[in-house]
Amino acid sequence: MSEIANTKKYEFKAEIKKLLDILVHSLYTSREIFLRELISNSSDALDKLRFESNRGTEIAGKDLLLEINVDFDSEKKMLTISDTGIGMTHDEVITNIGTIAKSGTEEFVKMISETKIDANNIIGKFGIGFYSAFMVAKEIVIKTKSFKKDEPAVEWKSDGLGDYEICELNEKIERGTKIEIHLKDDAQEFAEKWKLESIIKKHSSFISFPIFLNKEKINTISAIWREPKSSITKEKYEEFYKFLSHDTDAPMDVIHKSVDAPIQFNALLFIPIKSFEFFWHDRENYGLDLYVRRVLIQHKNKDILPEYLSFVKGVVDSEDLPLNISRETLQENVVFNKISSSVTNNILSHLLDKAKNDAEWYKQFWSEHGKILKLGYTDFLNHEKILELLRFNSTNCQDKDELVPLADYVSRAKNEQKEIYYICGKTREAMMADPHMEIFKKKGLEVLFLPDPVDEFVVSSLRKYKDYDFKSADTIDLKKFDELPNVEEQEQKFEALTDEEAKHFSIMLAKIKSIIGDKVVDVKESKRLVESAACLISGDDVMSASMQKILKMANQNTESPQKILEINPNHKLTRNLLKVFKKDSNDEYIKNTAEQLFETAQLQDGNLDDTHALVKKINNLLEQSSDWYCTLKNI
Repeated sequence: MSEIANTKKYEFKAEIKKLLDILVHSLYTSREIFLRELISNSSDALDKLRFESNRGTEIAGKDLLLEINVDFDSEKKMLTISDTGIGMTHDEVITNIGTIAKSGTEEFVKMISETKIDANNIIGKFGIGFYSAFMVAKEIVIKTKSFKKDEPAVEWKSDGLGDYEICELNEKIERGTKIEIHLKDDAQEFAEKWKLESIIKKHSSFISFPIFLNKEKINTISAIWREPKSSITKEKYEEFYKFLSHDTDAPMDVIHKSVDAPIQFNALLFIPIKSFEFFWHDRENYGLDLYVRRVLIQHKNKDILPEYLSFVKGVVDSEDLPLNISRETLQENVVFNKISSSVTNNILSHLLDKAKNDAEWYKQFWSEHGKILKLGYTDFLNHEKILELLRFNSTNCQDKDELVPLADYVSRAKNEQKEIYYICGKTREAMMADPHMEIFKKKGLEVLFLPDPVDEFVVSSLRKYKDYDFKSADTIDLKKFDELPNVEEQEQKFEALTDEEAKHFSIMLAKIKSIIGDKVVDVKESKRLVESAACLISGDDVMSASMQKILKMANQNTESPQKILEINPNHKLTRNLLKVFKKDSNDEYIKNTAEQLFETAQLQDGNLDDTHALVKKINNLLEQSSDWYCTLKNI
């Protein structure tokens, strides 16, 4: 039993009484934070002791190991946290424990009492980390001995209800601080090994001093992000990554940065070899672990990196942030924002370097993480970097797996070409067969394939690459193609229309327009089609067909916009239709074929609402053609 002398009782200041009442009687999301705070305080005390030792100060108990011990007794419902740190004198106990040091103002207490602030957001600030222990304690006893040899040991005791006692101890304590927490009845779980071990590993695994739980060392993995890169082996990186991510595979790459100015932070980041994205399931399960001086402040912080880099795993540790800081304050904190910007730039620069110097690595990376990375089109500050990181399949590729950077595309652009052409669709084969592609094949112009629905949002938002505007294949201005030679002359299946035929063709186009009506802006002769009979064309001021389809699916654009229907005069169907028209301009076949051409073009655009009507018309035509065939064959 401790021998005590000169016991004095003190009243807490009014604002501390109010604070303790708030801590004890309010509801909190996580009472376990108190242990993180007390271990952090112990770590600080050990750091201060080591500083004094390094500068040659005479220290009591100089042979004591620097360590933190957490002990529990489930029968006595007691938890003890002790350290061999710098300790406290009598006056320091009053200053550090008896008051909220320097910043415990009535205004602060008023603020937290009038607004529902979670304890996680206030503990660690305003010097109240220690007081968080009263969330689980019915009584706390502190025994402490300063590193100064002539200072006596001191005991502080309180039930947190309004006063505290301080006395000098006659018992021998070499150095440091021991905090005895007598647990409340509803907090007995904090005297269980499994609970304490899980809290320590979650929040304090990387404290630089050993932490023992009932004599068993808990923090066995070091904070390797603070070690020099030259001293860390590949195996050590892999071990840490697997510990952090629970991934069974080694990471695809490691980014290890230590920054000293203008702000200080360490970052250890990993790019997984496989994507954790499964059809956008569990999209909120991402973020970097944020540490302050090796103490976990926020698990999976989503504000350090933009969402398009959410595939990155890792930790960021800073000396310049407060030990505990709320999510709202993080978003407004200048230092935090600078760290976030720096980490983002480091990752993008690393990827750019990889893309430039290791094409095979980057191809594998893009196949796994490109779907997420391309969402960087929303990051306006980093547009130029995002543009250089984008990869597409194109008509210049030998197969669907080959990828093209935009820099390669523009290096192959034709003279005077100032646009990057793209087309959207489900597969490479489907896009290659799109009627809008025929003019590009004819002129030998490269076209990017955009199979992912988000791709068009990407290029539409980025707008241009260097001096080249992004342009959808169905919104091109054909006048820009007039001066371009054909890469190969197409076989002429038909003689050019005579003047008389051209006149009838023009009249037939007007007839088709009257049949289709206001569903199209106009019906015109096509200069772009080679193999197909007809297609729908968007004007320059109209969004592309694929974008219209996406918005329509999202119920943001319910009406299909009017377009121009182009008819190929050199298609066999068109020539046969012209023969029918010349004989009888009111023949029912003209009406049926006109509607069929329009609806087929709508289907190719992805904007055909009534597919059943189209199928019915096709079946009718097949039925008629079967009769014609049987008659022709005398069947």
